[in-house]
Amino acid sequence: MKKALILSVAVLFGFVLLMGTAPADVQAKTTFVTIGTGGITGVYYPTGGAIAKMVNKKRKQYHIRATVESTGGSVFNINAVLSGDLDFGICQSDRQYQAIHGLAEWKDKGPQKDLRSVFSIHPESVTLVAADDAHINSLADLKGKHVNIGNPGSGQRQNAIDALAAAGIDYKKDLKAEDVKAAEAPGLLQDGRIDAFFYTVGHPSGAIKEATAGARKVHFVPVTGPGIDKMLKAKPYYAKSFIPVKLYPNATNKKDVPTFGVKATFVTSAKTPDWVVYDITKEVFDNFDTFKKLHPAYSVLTKKNMLEGLSAPMHPGALKYFKEVGLK
Repeated sequence: MKKALILSVAVLFGFVLLMGTAPADVQAKTTFVTIGTGGITGVYYPTGGAIAKMVNKKRKQYHIRATVESTGGSVFNINAVLSGDLDFGICQSDRQYQAIHGLAEWKDKGPQKDLRSVFSIHPESVTLVAADDAHINSLADLKGKHVNIGNPGSGQRQNAIDALAAAGIDYKKDLKAEDVKAAEAPGLLQDGRIDAFFYTVGHPSGAIKEATAGARKVHFVPVTGPGIDKMLKAKPYYAKSFIPVKLYPNATNKKDVPTFGVKATFVTSAKTPDWVVYDITKEVFDNFDTFKKLHPAYSVLTKKNMLEGLSAPMHPGALKYFKEVGLK
């Protein structure tokens, strides 16, 4: 009789998990989760805040309390999620791809098999900003110029190097390359210490607004060409993108500028309970229109494109929700 009772309880517990709500023993208390983001001036931090705000508003329903942590960004977030220091993290789609395949920073560690994707968020465009007086109108025009490609270890630096290599440019030989952080580049451009800089970022961006608001006139340079097209086919985590110039009225461009980019993606660990991932996913997607209004960078989002750019296996909790609503 005792064994039968234990079996019945176990079956009921499993059923509750599958339903995507907190198990009975969890409902009496709050489950705390932490979301790793990025610098407070970027788009990652308000993105984590937007998700946390939506979930916390219904704490009594979900029994989840989400907090946001400002971090070093993609690589830090992935490693912290896998080590259990974070429950969720935001990272570039190319970094997600590299982690799950054991590339770049994970070359020595090998494939990070416990990494799980939940959904993707806003696009992040490889943005090339140049001073008008530097006469840079294409990637080829960068040769011999002072160009900031980003600090070592940053996602944007690798994106810039990939773009330059695709255009046949060796950044070590053909450029006077700088390696400062993205936040420092607008000031350097306005001071005349560099001619251009790369920044992989969601738009609108405070740093880009700063770069276009100074006395030195600047514009966005198209990041296009046959080499770029070939690279996009070879690297599945990249996709064509564009920069909406209406967001930067002080830039001298007249039309939207074509480029390529990655996506910000929301990831977790295989160890995160299914019901937690299910409930967070459900809250964001069931209230999609509300979520889109929380930041201007989300204006281009659709439910369908929020499932793109995901290289790691999808977490079962998220997959369950997407199947229920017909997105998978």
